[in-house]
Amino acid sequence: MRILDKYILKAFIGPFLFGIFAFTSIFIGTGTLFRIAQYITEYGASLWSVTRAFLLALPNIVILTFPMSVLLGSLMTFGRLSGSSEIIVMRAGGQNFLRLATPVYIMAFLISLCSIAFNEYVVPAANHAYQTIIREEIMKRATPQTQEHIVLKTLADKKINTLMYAGKYDSSSKLLSDITVQQFTDGQVTQIERAKTANWNGQYWIMHDGTIYDINASGEGIDRTLKFEEQVLPITQDPDKISRSQRKPEEMTIKEIRQQIKAMEATGGKITEWQMEMYQRFTIPVASFIFALVGAPLGLQKQRSSSSIGFGISVLVIFIYYGVMTLSGALGKGGALPPLLAAWIPNMLGVIAGLYLNWRVSK
Repeated sequence: MRILDKYILKAFIGPFLFGIFAFTSIFIGTGTLFRIAQYITEYGASLWSVTRAFLLALPNIVILTFPMSVLLGSLMTFGRLSGSSEIIVMRAGGQNFLRLATPVYIMAFLISLCSIAFNEYVVPAANHAYQTIIREEIMKRATPQTQEHIVLKTLADKKINTLMYAGKYDSSSKLLSDITVQQFTDGQVTQIERAKTANWNGQYWIMHDGTIYDINASGEGIDRTLKFEEQVLPITQDPDKISRSQRKPEEMTIKEIRQQIKAMEATGGKITEWQMEMYQRFTIPVASFIFALVGAPLGLQKQRSSSSIGFGISVLVIFIYYGVMTLSGALGKGGALPPLLAAWIPNMLGVIAGLYLNWRVSK
């Protein structure tokens, strides 16, 4: 690595780390601490429980601060270099802007890749552990009387054997409604069972008024259809385990979200919200690289060399990006836009803005 690249990266790392701490502190101060105080005052939670909950809430916050911190770091780095006329000296030595910004762009790209992995392997596990503490320790196993979009599965040799979807579960009456069960053989659906309801008899779940469809070997047609009045559901979880096993989207990995979508597709359920969650697992981390494309050329203006102005510009760009993301996300979840397009709209606009700004300062 050239000395100049090391110098620019060193100038970038400081503001980037400062941004992580600053934006994380803002998120904690405006939301997390309030919830922690609420758990103590309303539920009498112990200090040990709220401390663990606080630590487990951090990964979900930190992942959101990476793009913001990259933006702040690139803005302040090139703002300082521009304000002290170092950029002029570098350019006089034959270096164009794109070459000077390359180490920051490469670092931002690596941060995006690491963020995707962090968002898949660390954040869902931390969120699930956080929710477990809230449900089982702080709220004393309090669960809602009714839950929607219940998905349960059984595995054989790490492959899905049975996948069940229920539109609604009433824990007070121990009743599942609108049930679809898919049976798999070597990863392919071989049988589908549908029933209006299923109730717990103390040992098994019994489905009522249903139909069994045997799928042919090609997976594209039905060989046989059978009606039944009662049928044992091939899922053995008792009612308490069903309530506790259900996870929110933020507690799931991408693989688990895909299984949820697959189960809901079989019943014609609305899947746009789940698709948006899955696509945003990629789009939000990728924003780190896009914010570098935008922040580096914006920082070149001499009048923006002040760190306070750089922080203010960061807040403005972040507000615009997340405003567009919220709007497009709502359109995607509502079905007005394809979820894939809705999830990528903020990043596509960011790429266009970043390429234009880089072209302008490189002239």
